This record gives sequence, structure tokens and C-alpha cells, in this order.
Amino acid sequence: MKRLLPAGRRGWVALGVVACLAVAGIGWALWPSKEKAIPLRLVTGTIQADLLTPDSVSKLARTTLVSGPRSNQPHAPITVSPSDCAVAVGPSTESVYGHAWSAFVSATYQDTGGTGAYTVNQVIGVFPDREKAGAAFKTLTSGLTRCPSSTRTDQAGRTSKWDYTADPASQVAVAWTATQRGGGGWACYHQARLKGMSLLQVTICEAGDGQLVTSKLADALSGKVSG
Repeated sequence: MKRLLPAGRRGWVALGVVACLAVAGIGWALWPSKEKAIPLRLVTGTIQADLLTPDSVSKLARTTLVSGPRSNQPHAPITVSPSDCAVAVGPSTESVYGHAWSAFVSATYQDTGGTGAYTVNQVIGVFPDREKAGAAFKTLTSGLTRCPSSTRTDQAGRTSKWDYTADPASQVAVAWTATQRGGGGWACYHQARLKGMSLLQVTICEAGDGQLVTSKLADALSGKVSG
């Protein structure tokens, strides 16, 4: 069930992991060392229990994934050029979720080799009321319309250019894709859903077409989150 890339491509992917995680809204320092899996502890009654497990995600994605970095709060906004792209580059950061949330979880699953060749990120942010959740969703959708492309510089000084394509947003859902220029098809596929007092997101980053699987995962996650 594990997907394999050509040796040269695997090397390129390993170098591109940091840029990929930035576009997915995942913190730099949280990416674990190669082949280091982080056990996922799901406690009944918490939003962590609403997350799809690595096994269930692996079945839907048809590849083997293990638990990776997690966070219980949004990361700080990501510095990017132009500045209007802060939401598109960091959709799960404070640029979207702000400080008004009452509970938050972000969990990333990775390929078993730890190369970043395939990553899945789930985010659930719970707000005190529907109005605040709706405001965060509006911040996300309006931010996506302001950013057709961006340039991101990682901590090592490497730059990467990304293009963003968003589908028309409904009142409760939006899907968009971040594609790396010159990346040989490398892209991050995003879906966000507004459900009651929660704003949830699913992201898949891979060198392939991840739209269909992202949609399936977003449907499955939304089905677990109470309205």
C-alpha cells in the first residue's frame, strides 16, 4: 500500500518538506526526525477524539501513514510576500483562527519513511459561538481571494514560489490548491468546512492529484465533528 517515488524524486521531496509544511500551515520545528512516529492519544470527550486516525486516513488515501507533529494552538502568522497572502500560506495559523477559539488541535500524518513525500494535516478549531466560527471562515475565504501567488522564504534562506487556485466558496465550505512552481506537480490540496461552532480543515501535500482524497477526508472529518 505504500507509494514509492524514484530515488531522485525522493531526494527532491526531502528538500522540499519545509516549504510544503509552511503552505499547509504547519510549524517548522514540529516536523519529526525521519522514521520517528508520534503515538496519537485520542481521549474521549475531547476534540482530539474527533480526529481521523492514521489507520482510517491510510485506508482512504491508499497509502501507509503514521502520526507526526501535533499542536493544541494555532501557530503565529507566517511572514510571506506579498503580505496579503498570509491566509493562503498559513490557513491553520492565527491569520485565520486568531485568538477567539476555545479549543484547537492540528495533527499531521506522514509517510512511514518520514521524507514528506505524502502528508495529511487535520485541523479542528472550536469557537465559543457560531458567529465567531463564521467570522473565522469568512477570514479564510476572503484571504484566499486576495492571493493568486506568493513567495515563501524558509529558515535556511531558500525561496519557493506558489500559485493558489480556489473554488467558489459556499456558506460552509471551500476548497483550494497551492501548487509549487517548477515543483514537478508538487501541490497541497485544501478543504475547509464550517460546522456549527467549529472550523475544520484537511490538507494533503503530494506530487500528484490529491483533490478527491482530500474531499473524502474532509467529509469523514466533518461527519465526526458535532454541529
